[in-house]
Amino acid sequence: MNANTQPYVRKGENLSPVLLYEDIRKKYGQFVALDGVSVQVNKGEVMCLIGPSGSGKSTLLRCTNALEEVTSGQIKFDGSPLPKTETEMRKVRRRMGMVFQSFELFPHKTALENITTGPVTVLGHSAEEAKVNAMTLLDKVGLSDKAQSYPANLSGGQQQRVAIARALAMSPEVMLFDEPTSALDPETIGEVLSVMKRLADEGMTMVVVTHEMTFARQVADWVVVFDKGKIIEQGPPEQIFDHPTQVRTRDFLGHIGWHA
Repeated sequence: MNANTQPYVRKGENLSPVLLYEDIRKKYGQFVALDGVSVQVNKGEVMCLIGPSGSGKSTLLRCTNALEEVTSGQIKFDGSPLPKTETEMRKVRRRMGMVFQSFELFPHKTALENITTGPVTVLGHSAEEAKVNAMTLLDKVGLSDKAQSYPANLSGGQQQRVAIARALAMSPEVMLFDEPTSALDPETIGEVLSVMKRLADEGMTMVVVTHEMTFARQVADWVVVFDKGKIIEQGPPEQIFDHPTQVRTRDFLGHIGWHA
């Protein structure tokens, strides 16, 4: 770093982290999926998790909202350890939106109904209030004309955008994305990434497991590289993609065709 170069300032670094992972380990029998993972997510930050398939990225995301239970270590959300009881954990999950690879929409409900169900049944919103908010969110994801469409009549990209709107309807403090474009056709990937970029621009705290390196390079504030259940490198995107310090990171990026 020369005298004229300003040190990188990580977004939200002077605030308490929204998510804090402390020495997380997760085993399935003898298989170690996560092996001592420690990292933090700051408020308003987009963190992208990258690395080979099977390296632990999605497992960490599923541990974040207790879909998987950690073997050891501790995850703190907003300064407090994740609760142990399912009743208390459900309250925490309301504050985390999660978007999966598969869209998991209710096939017998319209796009509008998919979005309003949670706010009405879980948050106690009135049907009219939930409908107004759902239409606002459908407009946000570019699907206001598809409110009465059923999932079977929507493309994969449209279904995933409805899934994002459904998660946003619960007014989450953080959004978790588990490879949200991996099941999509190439033509529709951009639709979903554009919505995610807009959320990032609006200051939503996001943790994104992705194989879309261009998205991670352009949108992430912090990039974490996984390999065999460990974090092998982390830093701002310009470091990870343009000047990686680890040979394994360079090998991974080269293998998927990324060139600085």
